[in-house]
Amino acid sequence: MDKLAIFGGKPVVDYALPTVNDISGRDFGEDERRELDEVLASGRLGFICGTKIQELQTLWARDHDVETAVCVSSGTAALHTAINFLNLGAEDEVLVPAITDIGTVLGVMLQGAVPVFVDVEPVSQNMDPGDIERHITPRTKAVMPVHLYGYPCDMDPIMAIAKKHGLYVVEDCCQAHITTYKGKLVGTFGDVACYSFQQSKHMTTGDGGMVMAKKDWLCGRKLVMCQDKAWPREVYRDHLFLAPNYHFTDLQAAVGLAQYRKLDKMVANRRDSALYLSSLLSDIPGTLPPGDTALGTHTFFEYNLPLKMDRFTADNRTLAKAITAEGVHCSPSYLPKPIYMYDVVAKKYPVTPDMCPNALRACASMLYIPWTEKTTRRHAEDISRAIHKVLRYYQKQEF
Repeated sequence: MDKLAIFGGKPVVDYALPTVNDISGRDFGEDERRELDEVLASGRLGFICGTKIQELQTLWARDHDVETAVCVSSGTAALHTAINFLNLGAEDEVLVPAITDIGTVLGVMLQGAVPVFVDVEPVSQNMDPGDIERHITPRTKAVMPVHLYGYPCDMDPIMAIAKKHGLYVVEDCCQAHITTYKGKLVGTFGDVACYSFQQSKHMTTGDGGMVMAKKDWLCGRKLVMCQDKAWPREVYRDHLFLAPNYHFTDLQAAVGLAQYRKLDKMVANRRDSALYLSSLLSDIPGTLPPGDTALGTHTFFEYNLPLKMDRFTADNRTLAKAITAEGVHCSPSYLPKPIYMYDVVAKKYPVTPDMCPNALRACASMLYIPWTEKTTRRHAEDISRAIHKVLRYYQKQEF
């Protein structure tokens, strides 16, 4: 067996793989430039007078069959806007998964509501529907399933539980653009859905996001007001409740329009190379390569590889370090620990490390590899060779 690069051997990949951090992995070109030129020529760059924003919002709402969609400054802003739209506040409880970006939790906390952490399914790491009901109390008002990595949550049981207990459903689709669940777009099941257009997402405007709702008015509030200082723009000036300024710009919307028009193609490219990699890794004992299932399609925000750690002689941190040395950037997990263990959460709410055991194990039993629309099958083959080289070196012989 070739010596691992971490021990001084030759790396498998001796060139730079595509990255979402620059043009090597992002699809920008004449379409974006044309839209940007139109905005600059108009002189209307801002949220209030911009026309590209209105065009993008209209397209998004139409394609998702909802009453309203509102551009915001980030995915985190979208999630905060959603919680504000539902008029949730002090002592209201919101069920969130134990593995998610802090942005999912911040919107709840900033409104003074209480995040309650639900365990995840061991492999997908999405919210486990079987762990939801034990957390429901008379103060529970909403549940926030997060479609991690581009793979759908199991929405049928989640929606059934929400209906049974009269809960709002906020779908976090920040990593799941045009992911489908049983043939239907995620984001179209709940009351509100949130998206991110941050640099690494399926489509990007650098930063930014979208929040959409089936109803334009809910809980006495209009969605757009919840990211516009609760200002009813039809009057001279008023502010009906506390709400931040999360404005998007028309420059971002210009890029967003061009990106949205080719989103299907960009996601298809991600899927083609990622599914190919999964097929190449299927012969390694102890790996659970991701892909489509009966629940729906995987759109591969990133390439997550769950592992059966009892098959290997090293932990996932060591494995990730060795794979990175082979020329393939690799993290040991999406999160180093469940989100409730971060100080910003743990110091405010009563949590214990083992309260969500599946989440705890998941953070110690996966590999996490960046993915882009410009990652090709050739790249997948080289990435596969690097992963094979490392995992075979650390594989327990009894298996």
